[in-house]
Amino acid sequence: MKDTRRTRMVLGGLLVVALTMITVDYRGGASSPLRGLRDVGATVFGPVERASASVVRPVGNAFDAITDAPGERRRADRLARQNQRLREELRSARLDKDKAAQLDRLLGTAGMGGYKIRAAQVISAGQGFEDTVTIDVGSRSGIKADMTVISAAGLVGRVTRVGPATSTVLLATDQTSSIGSRLEASKEIGIVEGRGRRGLGGGGDTPLRFQLLDAAAPIKVGQRIVTLGSQGQRPYVPGVPIGEVARVEKATGGLTRTAYVRPFVRFTSLDVVGVVVAPPKNDPRDAVLPPKPKPAPTPTPSPSKSPKARESADARPSGSTSPSTEPSAGD
Repeated sequence: MKDTRRTRMVLGGLLVVALTMITVDYRGGASSPLRGLRDVGATVFGPVERASASVVRPVGNAFDAITDAPGERRRADRLARQNQRLREELRSARLDKDKAAQLDRLLGTAGMGGYKIRAAQVISAGQGFEDTVTIDVGSRSGIKADMTVISAAGLVGRVTRVGPATSTVLLATDQTSSIGSRLEASKEIGIVEGRGRRGLGGGGDTPLRFQLLDAAAPIKVGQRIVTLGSQGQRPYVPGVPIGEVARVEKATGGLTRTAYVRPFVRFTSLDVVGVVVAPPKNDPRDAVLPPKPKPAPTPTPSPSKSPKARESADARPSGSTSPSTEPSAGD
């Protein structure tokens, strides 16, 4: 269409008419004279508007999704980091709680024996031919070679090498380990020797062997063994629980007698331990051993009636009662 004077006049007139109709319709409200015309327009153009909206809306949503995608990704990453941090905090809280419980039990054991200890944590296990672990305390914490190492359950081993911040502990299960020991109650002495890694996996074997010096002395399964103590209290302090006798070899007429010992300590799951930095003033003897579990009481059968009593009860007539011992009214 050409932009002429006439065209501009027509457009101006249509604009004036449209403004006039809008003003009249607005002022008329519900009783507007143009209400019918408005309804006709809604009927004609409504379906067209809905159809165009159904076409345009998905495109608009897709555009919004594309423009919002970086923000949504950032929010997802932030939530993932928050969840990971919460999981780590929960895991750390559980670990701290477990370590606090282990330390509490360790302090209880040290208190019963009168041992002054320096708490430590096992940070690695030896990979060579020796049964060793590394702990996170060293000379800066007052640790020296040939100090006894214990856990809450009993004897772990002895310190062999010391660095500024770490130390190496030779476990009682090592084949070169030899510990002066004593049987509970009988006080018979002997030597506990390590047998290496055999028996540590929970099989039928045991990682410790006990050589009883007096072959004629009594020894039985279930007896418990503690450290005898070394001269000068190093490398082993007295009274530390070692384990209990699991099997006794038959006497062969030799000078010694051999038994195999199940240790109290689980060497495959060492965590919190204590280095004895000062020995007890007095030998605790068997005081550090845990109390033995009491055997469950055997139920006793209820006493049954004698055969004569059963025969007398069967012969009594039904409904009869025993004679009264009270005086009658005529007496």
